[in-house]
Amino acid sequence: MSGSDSTAPVVRTRGLTKRYGDTTVVNDLDLEVSPGGIYGFLGPNGAGKSTTMKMILGLVRPLRGTVEILGRDLRECHAQVLPRIGSMIEGPAYYPHLSGRENLRIVADTLGAPRSQVEECLATVELSEHASKLARNYSMGMKQRLGIAMALLGDPFLLMLDEPTNGLDPGGVVEIRELIIDLARDRGITVVVSSHILSEIEQMADSVGIIQAGQLRYQGALAGLRDEGSTVVRCSNPEAAETILAASGVATTRIGTEVHAGVLPDPAVAALVRELTVAGHDIYRVELRRRSLEEAFLRLTEPVHQGAAA
Repeated sequence: MSGSDSTAPVVRTRGLTKRYGDTTVVNDLDLEVSPGGIYGFLGPNGAGKSTTMKMILGLVRPLRGTVEILGRDLRECHAQVLPRIGSMIEGPAYYPHLSGRENLRIVADTLGAPRSQVEECLATVELSEHASKLARNYSMGMKQRLGIAMALLGDPFLLMLDEPTNGLDPGGVVEIRELIIDLARDRGITVVVSSHILSEIEQMADSVGIIQAGQLRYQGALAGLRDEGSTVVRCSNPEAAETILAASGVATTRIGTEVHAGVLPDPAVAALVRELTVAGHDIYRVELRRRSLEEAFLRLTEPVHQGAAA
């Protein structure tokens, strides 16, 4: 966009904070969404995801903090920027007594987008065959796709989708997920998608922000949530394994019948196995054990003693 910094994050917030009465719903939030790809905004229901997205879209005024879009302060460029951001917040908004096509035409006219985009967007979300059907007769999945089609009008460079798979059956979840991936990969649209379900985001996001009680607990690649892991040895004589590793300067911890050490290089593992075998001890298992993404996510989203809401 004209006047924008092409090297800047698509979205960046600094110290973003919102309160309702005595309740802080978003607290000093620093988000950074890089161009291209899918940013997964993860957190339990009531964590502050929707409120954050509304502040980024200018729908809610923050108590303090700033929102930058492509390096420009939203307060100074909202008239130029917001028409180029597509969004679906807290479910799709539509006129139930109108057809899918008629709903899209109203949005296109409001945005000043050419009506030719209506058919293009219907095709993108695979609703062309149902375009004449009244929106109230759409299935839940079709309504979600209609909402995404509306968000695509005006050729947006950024999509903000709030829980787009909420309430869908497994087949509908897959359809929406594949649609979002296609939009990012084939059309180069940056997508911010919120969810409270780790497995959904895990299958499509390039990077994530995890929020709990209005506070950002983690931001970065999903793989970064995993710890380096530890080498776990189970054998008939744990004391012997501890002695061998200690002789090599390796610190260990005994948990039940298991001996835990740091991540050992392959030669060290081979030497340990060889010495245990020569000494006549049975080796049941040697494995590299790492914390799962689910364990990391649950740890980061443990409730804190602070009021927050979405």
